[in-house]
Amino acid sequence: MNLPITPLQLMDFLGVAVFAVSGVLAAGRKHLDWFGVLVIATVTAIGGGTLRDLLLDRHPVFWMADTGYLWAIFAATMLTLFVVRFREIPLRALLIADALGLALFAISGARIAEAAGHGGVVVVILGTMTGVAGGVLRDMLIAEIPLLLRDGEIYATAALFGIVVYLLLQAAGIDRLTAGHAGMVAIVAVRFTAIFFNLRMPALRLGEQQKRG
Repeated sequence: MNLPITPLQLMDFLGVAVFAVSGVLAAGRKHLDWFGVLVIATVTAIGGGTLRDLLLDRHPVFWMADTGYLWAIFAATMLTLFVVRFREIPLRALLIADALGLALFAISGARIAEAAGHGGVVVVILGTMTGVAGGVLRDMLIAEIPLLLRDGEIYATAALFGIVVYLLLQAAGIDRLTAGHAGMVAIVAVRFTAIFFNLRMPALRLGEQQKRG
């Protein structure tokens, strides 16, 4: 008999589904065939969680322990393929889907690192890594500069901010579930603000400074 799904598992299921959608949209912009789309969706969805589990020495990794994650990816991929046959999906939809996946996986990764007994710095690093690694792999496979490395893009910074909010709220006595929700909202708020208002981090431009000098 299967045990009821936990809030942490639900976050992971939602995370893989949303990241799978972002993978489909990214692959579609490169005109990949359906198999290529499924590969990109899967790598995007499980990349961050797999890296997290390997670094934490969690075996088997989450999608091997529960193949329901793979079925969630497949379902999200097929549903997205069906939708895009009837309407064009703008680039902003990809960025929104990616932002939602970032929030879900970053906080999920942070909670799993906490459960493994790690302190704040490691929790922030592993949570951020969980959130961004899948998107980095996706962009590399479709020959795009990863969002993480684009000029001034507020991406990993949003994950860092949300995880810090999550930890600070717990330190203030807020229960873990509520703090987790607040952390996800913080990540989405920062990322959406950056997307819709085209906000960017200051960039280091040594070459330009040297030319002016």
